[in-house]
Amino acid sequence: MRLSKLILSSSLLVTAMITMTACGVQGTPQAVDIKPVEKVVTLPNPPAVPPPTVAKTQKLVQILSGAPEQPMQQNANDIEVRATTSEQIGTFLTDGNGMTLYMFTNDGNKKPTCYGACAKTWPPLLIASPGKIYPTGVDPQAIGYVERTEGTCQVTVNGQPVYYFSGDKAPGDINGQGVKGTWFAVSPTGGQTPPLPGK
Repeated sequence: MRLSKLILSSSLLVTAMITMTACGVQGTPQAVDIKPVEKVVTLPNPPAVPPPTVAKTQKLVQILSGAPEQPMQQNANDIEVRATTSEQIGTFLTDGNGMTLYMFTNDGNKKPTCYGACAKTWPPLLIASPGKIYPTGVDPQAIGYVERTEGTCQVTVNGQPVYYFSGDKAPGDINGQGVKGTWFAVSPTGGQTPPLPGK
């Protein structure tokens, strides 16, 4: 009798363990491998920028309608004239390398008067012929050149000859601004920009 009760108890214990084990398996959440849905979105192509065209010709020098199609290395026959902005003096012009261009208020009648030692301190921006000038942010019709007494061609903006300053060492330098009250970074219209604040 005692043996029968022991067998029955063992059977109930095994059954309970099987039931518990079965519940444990059934109640365990299974990991589901969810793959992210990839959606390919086709973006419209940006509008093509038309290549610059010849806006003006002065003898063998062409003034283009805008910047060159590809970045270029500025040289004697191909130069850029770009408008840039400074918080100190407003909008002024640089060459393709970012070096500031200046105008000399003593250049009366739109003729260059800076020669000799002056031209060493203030080298003129020259264009060789045949050549091309690429303006950005400035009316190409305002760009031209004037012949200097030594036979070179100096770039002009609305007839105003433009120069570099030997004291500028890096792109964006405006160390020549207001020197002697006669040298100023040139504006896109060929005029002088305001003096530096406090000067």
